[in-house]
Amino acid sequence: MPPRKAFEIGGCIIPAGTRKTVHLPVSVLSNHTPVSMSVQVIHGKFDGPTVFVSAGVHGDEVIGVEIVRRLLHTPNVKKIRGTLIVIPIVNAFGFINHSRYLPDRRDLNRSFPGSSGGSLASRLANIFLTEIVQRCDLGIDLHSAAIHRTNLPQIRISPDNAKLTELAEVFGAPVILESNLREGSMRAEAKAIGKDVLLFEAGEGLRFDEISVRAGVTGILRVLRHLKMIPAKGVTKSKSQSQHCISSSWLRAPAGGLLRTFRADGDVVTEGEVMASVSDPFGEAEEDIIAPFDGIIVGRAVMPVVNEGDAVFHLARVKSVQKSEETLENINAELTDDPLFDEDEII
Repeated sequence: MPPRKAFEIGGCIIPAGTRKTVHLPVSVLSNHTPVSMSVQVIHGKFDGPTVFVSAGVHGDEVIGVEIVRRLLHTPNVKKIRGTLIVIPIVNAFGFINHSRYLPDRRDLNRSFPGSSGGSLASRLANIFLTEIVQRCDLGIDLHSAAIHRTNLPQIRISPDNAKLTELAEVFGAPVILESNLREGSMRAEAKAIGKDVLLFEAGEGLRFDEISVRAGVTGILRVLRHLKMIPAKGVTKSKSQSQHCISSSWLRAPAGGLLRTFRADGDVVTEGEVMASVSDPFGEAEEDIIAPFDGIIVGRAVMPVVNEGDAVFHLARVKSVQKSEETLENINAELTDDPLFDEDEII
């Protein structure tokens, strides 16, 4: 069998059976400091799919960076078939400044497909699309909630995509949430050029969360195993099926004041249940936030101070409260007990 062809990116050649970090030039700061997007390519000896894993599209979403770090240190990726392209920090500008956005205040995930002669956000989006997305068969994009919010580990997929639904179930996050594509997002542009992307959401901006990190690493390894890119040894299949939710709603603060939450992310609530209360600083007026339907809390605010209309709970609709509770308990137990991570605790 002839040797597999080398992989080329950014003018660098990566021979089959090797891995290399490549720095793709993005821009130059005002003080003449160059900024690049660093990419590690693991190019296997044998043919297989080409998959990218990206994090830090929003600069404050650091949990994805930790997921990528752990992924790159797992023994399985050393024996990969095909090619794995890993980008720990897409938005280096935001990461350095602890900011969701780029210096021009644009959201990178609303700037695709971008252009080589546009704004900074547009140029970075164009580089990522042409150098990464177009080269791959599948992408896994890692995100967290914005600062002062947190998300339950979840996979978001576009509706009516059987392939992504299958991969989302393989990933094994507690919740699979159907989410329409937004104009300018990476997922929307990837679909436009025939590429599928799994979107993983978990945790809080600028914070680590151990269960969310474990869910991310384990899920990615499951998908790579399913694609026959890595050995099965050490990669456990989820014993519980993810809770599939086809719709969700944000519940908002009915008034400004102090927020007292009675339910947390991952809790299953029933229609009519009191989830939180908002009171004025004197305690003279108080209004409750009531669950409008049976659902799972897949995201919530963590700040105890709210203005009227602030998003407080992201509630995903469920068909069976009992089944949802059992599913979440089982998946949480699996992630807590997973021996794969015993030597790499961060909390």
